[in-house]
Amino acid sequence: MTRTLLLVALLAAPGLPALADPAVLNDYPTEARADYVFGCMAANGQTRDALRRCSCSIDVIASVLSYERYVDAETALSMRQISGERSVLFRDTQSSMIDVADMRRAQVEAEILCF
Repeated sequence: MTRTLLLVALLAAPGLPALADPAVLNDYPTEARADYVFGCMAANGQTRDALRRCSCSIDVIASVLSYERYVDAETALSMRQISGERSVLFRDTQSSMIDVADMRRAQVEAEILCF
């Protein structure tokens, strides 16, 4: 299945009507999108192709996760880097594990569709 057909299938999947809603796709602030693209380009090269692919990637992630859930997952992932008791809350709670798992799934979708 081509990437375009896969994206169309994902957007048309039953139970996922919010994906086609423009408000859902645009709830990420420009600063958050730019931050993601800069980080992605740092990891994938500072080329025009990387810019295109990284921009596509954040668009796919935004179509899967609301901005609030994206922030929750990013916070949990950042806090897991801290050693000691402060990070336990972000490693062992069910909600943070679900947020991170959802973020990972969104990243995999973005990888498939954009890279």
